[in-house]
Amino acid sequence: METGTLTPEYRHEPVMLAEVLEQLDLSEGSIACDCTLGGAGHSVKLAGAVGTSGLLIGIDQDDMALDAARKRLAVEAPGTPCKLLKGNFGDLDELLCSAQVPGVDGFLFDLGVSSPQLDIPGRGFSYHEDAPLDMRMDPGNNTLNAAEVVNTYNEADLARILRVYGEEKFASQIARQIVRRRADAPLVTTGDLVEAVKAGIPAAARRHGGHPARKSFQAIRIEVNHELDVLERGLEAAVRWTNPGGRICVISYHSLEDRIVKHIFQEHAQGCTCPPDIPVCVCGHVPALRILTRKPLVARADEVARNPRARSAKIRVAMRL
Repeated sequence: METGTLTPEYRHEPVMLAEVLEQLDLSEGSIACDCTLGGAGHSVKLAGAVGTSGLLIGIDQDDMALDAARKRLAVEAPGTPCKLLKGNFGDLDELLCSAQVPGVDGFLFDLGVSSPQLDIPGRGFSYHEDAPLDMRMDPGNNTLNAAEVVNTYNEADLARILRVYGEEKFASQIARQIVRRRADAPLVTTGDLVEAVKAGIPAAARRHGGHPARKSFQAIRIEVNHELDVLERGLEAAVRWTNPGGRICVISYHSLEDRIVKHIFQEHAQGCTCPPDIPVCVCGHVPALRILTRKPLVARADEVARNPRARSAKIRVAMRL
């Protein structure tokens, strides 16, 4: 695995920073948990909000991100106590138990792969660079990589992954091309996969909608890292750990993530589920959350112009009751 220090790549602009700070509404002495620490772009400002009497918890499964964040926080937020934890936010219960905190006042989830990970060719996330097919966010603990997915999954499973996780309408054709090509030789690089994807998409369709392999790479990355299952577990744990009046803020980048966030928030915001003709509640169901964003917040035009990654970002926020 490639390693690094605090480099310009880890200083990419955090998405919708002003909106995150406003929605989390942290104050001096609060406990904040950034579940997707990255290079600490959001966390530096969260640390400033909780101050010297608060606590910042940062979670990331990437050693390079943890190293970069640790150094940045030491320079830019030296007075704020910080606990940086290596792990996956799907294991939030265990991680917060290890941090020995009674509860959290503000959770931030900034979903998806970070820009620095995309920019490091050896990680195999990018369709712009020819590199080994990997796509693991935590290579030390995850044995499944993208090469195994594309070379061992059957055609039906590949098509399902591309269709469901990538929302790729040419999923069946792409899966067929992958299977045909690997029969001659395994697909071992990102370039091999890009060529297979292009071959499965009609030429006219390849000329529109950005890079033709974008959706397929997203789908395989989600499969490799079990991202949707991890998101559900992480959000359910965050609901349990959020202090009354505390908030959960989630930035998602594609509709699958956004639907999961919306569903979980709605489920925990629901009160009595008894039929309307029953005069007295017998279910005892009490809402745990109040949804603060009936419609997701999106980035302003000026931010999208500065930071293209913000174009597809959506923020949903809920408060613990």
